[in-house]
Amino acid sequence: MNILAHIYLSGSIDDIMLGNFMGDFVKGKQYNQYNESIRKGILLHRQIDSITDSHISHLQTRNRFREKYGLYSGIVVDILYDHFLAQYWDMYHPEPLELFAQKVYRYIELNDAIFPAKLKTVTPYIIKNNWLELYKSFDGLERVLNGMAKHTSMPNETHFAISILKNDYNAIKSEFENVIALLINFMSRRFNTNEF
Repeated sequence: MNILAHIYLSGSIDDIMLGNFMGDFVKGKQYNQYNESIRKGILLHRQIDSITDSHISHLQTRNRFREKYGLYSGIVVDILYDHFLAQYWDMYHPEPLELFAQKVYRYIELNDAIFPAKLKTVTPYIIKNNWLELYKSFDGLERVLNGMAKHTSMPNETHFAISILKNDYNAIKSEFENVIALLINFMSRRFNTNEF
């Protein structure tokens, strides 16, 4: 899952969400330098990634993009899954995405002093370009994928990715729904058993 899904699955806009947002940028045991709630969020991020990457539906979606993206197909799928979450947001969350996104951005800006250096450079770009809502449209997805290709070693195959998404839209949506349902169930069990 990508940024929007990780934030959504955190359950609320707090330090657990902050840790979940930071997850990809905190390596190894570096999480030990943060407070308990942020540590929980970082470890939650890793659990979500592990569950997602091992799900058969995620593998099926990755295989659609492997031809052009190879090892980066998982990253592409995570971005596309955020598209479905944004597109069908009202099925998953009672608050409009626009309001949710603004609250998240405010909380992130208030706490960005603790971010790893690389995340500090990326965060203003995420907020300025409103990535949490950007995923909703095909144009927004193109911007995100092009940005990833420009700033990382991910191949620039945006046209291919969008073409596959459009051609296989319903199948990929179904695969996303399988993965998000499992993750929501996982999070419900954690909240119900006070594992936070």
